[in-house]
Amino acid sequence: MTDNHVIIIAEAGVNHNGDMAMARRMVAEARKAGADYVKFQTAVPELVISAFAPKAEYQKETTGSAQSQLEMCKAIHLPLSAYAELKELCDSEGIGFMSTPFDLVSVDCLAPLGMDYWKIPSGEITNLPYLRKIGALGGKIIMSTGMATLDEVAAAVDVIEKAGTPRSSIYLLHCTTQYPAPLASVNLRAMDALAALGCAGVGYSDHTVGTGVAVAAVGRGACIVEKHFTLDRTLPGPDHRASLEPDELAELVRAIRDTELALGSPEKTACDAERPNIEVARKSIVAMRDIKAGEILSDENITVKRPGNGISPMLWDSVIGQVAPRDFGTDELIEL
Repeated sequence: MTDNHVIIIAEAGVNHNGDMAMARRMVAEARKAGADYVKFQTAVPELVISAFAPKAEYQKETTGSAQSQLEMCKAIHLPLSAYAELKELCDSEGIGFMSTPFDLVSVDCLAPLGMDYWKIPSGEITNLPYLRKIGALGGKIIMSTGMATLDEVAAAVDVIEKAGTPRSSIYLLHCTTQYPAPLASVNLRAMDALAALGCAGVGYSDHTVGTGVAVAAVGRGACIVEKHFTLDRTLPGPDHRASLEPDELAELVRAIRDTELALGSPEKTACDAERPNIEVARKSIVAMRDIKAGEILSDENITVKRPGNGISPMLWDSVIGQVAPRDFGTDELIEL
């Protein structure tokens, strides 16, 4: 990761609906859109969700109430054997592979694949055994912080650090865990609080509709942006409605790349693009009328006009009262 390059994660999640062919298409579309990584979700549903776990309200709205949360997730997850194949596909397509594990068995499944980053989802931020297991692996970690207080985030970071992964390898993503997230719930300023924890960097996992908030997060300093995408927002499933379609994902990538380019550096100076206009747009001290040699320069015979290649008007006070060394015609640059 460079200082200026924002890591863009195209979150495929479970938007493949358990269909491997669809998952393969999502890899191709994420690569085509220009994302740095495509990310899936790895889980053994029976190890993640009890038979009594209710659906979230947004899941009821998008998938109905007939199925339990466990039944829903069993229907849309890929088998563990699929992820090695997806990693190979990503390597051949030229896009980074990531997948979020939701249980300890899934961590073991993904560990041999050599991911650049481990992704900890918001729901696991209070899962002590899980945090310890990933922390002990010693790899770079991206942790979403939806639903968490700052104290809970700090506690999770401490657990990971004590398990073996230094704070300098942990990236924190601000996040609102609602699908879609209302704009009033986003609170991008909370990124500043996360930054104060002294981790490697702060990013943003976006669940809002559209691309504007994700781009705004980059303007606020996000070094990683994660965004759900789907092949078709009308497909059945819990996350499609809050996801971008491929053309929108490509537009988000373009907007983020434009924004990171425009952000530049914190130094304030004249840039190369504007230097030729300094002489054109700024002004100099010039003769207001014809001035004879020996005449005292005053408010009555000098003024300020373009171009800016003469004496700066900021030196006005030092010019007033001086003797004209020669004749000057109207509008001529004053020279001393």
